[in-house]
Amino acid sequence: MDTQRQTSIIQALVSAAESGKQQLAILVDPDKFDPASANEFLKRIPKQTTHLFVGGSEVPKDATAGTVASLRSAGLPIVLFPGDYDQLTNAADAVLFLSLYSGDNPEYLIGQQRKATSFLRHSTLEVIPTAYLLIDGGNQSAVARVTQTQALSQDNVDTVVEVALAAQYCGARCVYLEAGSGALKPVRPEIISAVRAAINLPLIVGGGIRSEAQMKTAYDAGANLLVMGTVFENHNR
Repeated sequence: MDTQRQTSIIQALVSAAESGKQQLAILVDPDKFDPASANEFLKRIPKQTTHLFVGGSEVPKDATAGTVASLRSAGLPIVLFPGDYDQLTNAADAVLFLSLYSGDNPEYLIGQQRKATSFLRHSTLEVIPTAYLLIDGGNQSAVARVTQTQALSQDNVDTVVEVALAAQYCGARCVYLEAGSGALKPVRPEIISAVRAAINLPLIVGGGIRSEAQMKTAYDAGANLLVMGTVFENHNR
């Protein structure tokens, strides 16, 4: 197994966070993406894009590999953002090994992760343990529906901080604050700032971010890597 490949993406995330470099991932949902349109899609994404994330809450089996292959020409790291273990593919470079710390459904705290091990133990993917915190974005997200969990309220900053810090103590390598695909409102800057002050891990923030002003607000609050998706999906069909 290629050791350099196994460590490069998380090391780069940590280095970028420590240096204050702003990073941007574009999320591609294979359920809403036509691989035949990949070249046109890649022309539309921002020039400052540093990563491509691939995954979704409900993705047809085997659709992920084709999507990843169609995006290779971008020359960017491709990181899986899987809604379940069936979305794993060695066609990508890494996987965010997500645990849904914001919910109390054991299937998404450890069940899906256990099911993924038979694939990952023989995989070339870099595995990045990631604490996934679903934050209320003003509507019911696909994540909440599929996982049958409740999002954390944006009114209770202390709870979000406690969950993020608990995840760090449990060994997470990064924390992902997610308002959900199509969120009506992004994660509030005061939540981002509070979590940033409490943890010493790369902080990923996504959901409901559609404008440069919203991006700047999230970066200024302490986000290291922003994730955008819906704003580009709407032009991909």
